[in-house]
Amino acid sequence: MNYALLDAVNPAAIIVPLVIIAIIVAVLATCLKIVPQATEYVVELLGKYHTTWHAGLHFKIPFLQRVAAKVTLKEQVLDGRPQPVITEDNVTISVDSVVYFRVFDSKMFAYGAVDPINALENLAATTLRNLVGALDLDETLTSRDTINEKLAEILDQATDRWGIKVIRVELKNIMPPEEIRTAMEKQLKAERERRETLLQAEGHQQAVITRAEGDKKAMILEAEGERDARIARAEGEAKARLLQQQAEADALRLLRESCPDAAVLELKRYEALAKLADGKAAKIIVPTDLTELVKKSVTANETTGLGDITKPAPEEVPPKKDDPCCD
Repeated sequence: MNYALLDAVNPAAIIVPLVIIAIIVAVLATCLKIVPQATEYVVELLGKYHTTWHAGLHFKIPFLQRVAAKVTLKEQVLDGRPQPVITEDNVTISVDSVVYFRVFDSKMFAYGAVDPINALENLAATTLRNLVGALDLDETLTSRDTINEKLAEILDQATDRWGIKVIRVELKNIMPPEEIRTAMEKQLKAERERRETLLQAEGHQQAVITRAEGDKKAMILEAEGERDARIARAEGEAKARLLQQQAEADALRLLRESCPDAAVLELKRYEALAKLADGKAAKIIVPTDLTELVKKSVTANETTGLGDITKPAPEEVPPKKDDPCCD
């Protein structure tokens, strides 16, 4: 009886609802969207912009809503291709730039341009040509910071309607032609040689100046030493003369205190005359009164025998006679 009932039930009546339920569950599962961090989804409703989903769990109305664009909010790097640029002095150089940017408005980024990244790359290339074309080669090589600032400012203003914020721009490489690089290397080598020669000349000049200053200081020290030596000798001689004069003064004082007689005074006069002559060829002018005094003293000496220098000859001794008694 039960088997008959089971045979009477249609299997399709059970499978179809299960399939429908599985399809509904799958559709609902696909409508659940998880937006990652630093990412935004641009959602359209019936082909028209509806809303922007931020990070988190969202539910999409099936068949009515769709995710038009998935936009990352992270900072991105656009490494452009090397661009041939002609400078103001007609030199063709190859310039390679790097653009750092991020998206600040997902809606404007999704609907502002067909391909915003490609548009940014082409805009950076054309703007770079305009900026470098207004400079000569030397200014281009030495004005990287200025070019970077101007290029970043122009790109930032132009990409605002695309929802892009240009953070900074860097010139990665500037390649002049081969002959220009060769000439620049020769110029750099010549400049280094000139600096080396200048440094050597300055070193030699400094050495000469230092040597001259050393010689001058040595001469000054030598002159000061000689001056000090002369001063010391002069002070020594002055002290010696002073001591000698003091000794003579003491001798005269002692002579005066001893009350010498005329003979002693006359002897001192002779000693003074002998010192004046000092054994050298000198003329001594003797005053008249002194001459008379000398004569008197000579007379007195002859009378008294004082001052005789030559001793009298000894008397002859008679020869000794032989004693005949002792023969």
